[in-house]
Parts: sequence; structure tokens; C-alpha cells
Amino acid sequence: MKKYVFLLFLLTLLIVFSNTTYEQQSLIPLLQLLLASQPFTPFLSQFEFTYWGRTISVEQSGYFHFVEFIIRKGTHFSFFGLIGVVIFYVLRRVRFAPLLAIIAVFILGCLDEYRQSFSPDRTGTIKDVYIDTAGAIIFVTLAYIVFKLKRKKTRNERA
Repeated sequence: MKKYVFLLFLLTLLIVFSNTTYEQQSLIPLLQLLLASQPFTPFLSQFEFTYWGRTISVEQSGYFHFVEFIIRKGTHFSFFGLIGVVIFYVLRRVRFAPLLAIIAVFILGCLDEYRQSFSPDRTGTIKDVYIDTAGAIIFVTLAYIVFKLKRKKTRNERA
């Protein structure tokens, strides 16, 4: 029962975050407070991304917007990866559970981006769905390996 409650909790968080504006979610004020000295600027300045037709870099976007971009995309990757693990755990006794969990995350990612496309200051983009799905692939694969290793260890202890 706990696994279903946790999954419901994560899906509720997804809905809440999907329905908030960028301004409500902005980390810029917090980053300006915590990273006032702009640490790692030389390191971060080496990177540049193209996203939604815009160049994202320290030079183009500014330090705080660039750091926020990295955090937001990392959160996409991790959060949807975690959702994938929970779905895998719920379905673990079903054949092809890892694949079904990844497919479910892909569908949730599509729905999330579709929903965001209706917010004037948010972007709904397939690139975020790719990030979500990549998170699920990595996290679910690791969870599957751990699950198999634990199961193998349990079998060996019983023998």
C-alpha cells in the first residue's frame, strides 16, 4: 500500500509543479543569495546548450540563469527517474516491468510538457521529455540491477 501512496504523492507533486508559473518556481533570488560570489564561473563558462531555439550559457544567459537551467533540467532527470523507479517497484512482479515503467514515464513526460505548453511563461518541449525518459532509463536500469542482485543474494542465502 505504501508504494501506491508514494507514487500518488509523486504524481501529485508533478501536477502541482506543472501548474505553477516559471516566476513562482524561479530559483534566481535564492541563487543570488547563496551563490553571490558566483563560484565555478570559469568552469561553467565552458558549457553552452541550445534550448528552445536559444543559446544557454553563462555568457548569454548570465550566471544565475545558467545555474538555474542546470538545476531545473537535473531536477527533470532525477524526478522522472524516481517516478520510474516507483512505477517499476509497483510493477516488479509483472513481465517487462522495467520497460513498462520507462514507457509510463515517457507518457507522463509528454502529458507534463503538453500541460506546460498552455502556460504563457513555460515551454512545453520534446527535449524535456527526452530528459525525463533518460532519467527513467538510468534510474530504472539501476533499480533493476539492484533488485536482481538482492534476489540473487536471497536465493544464495536460502540454499
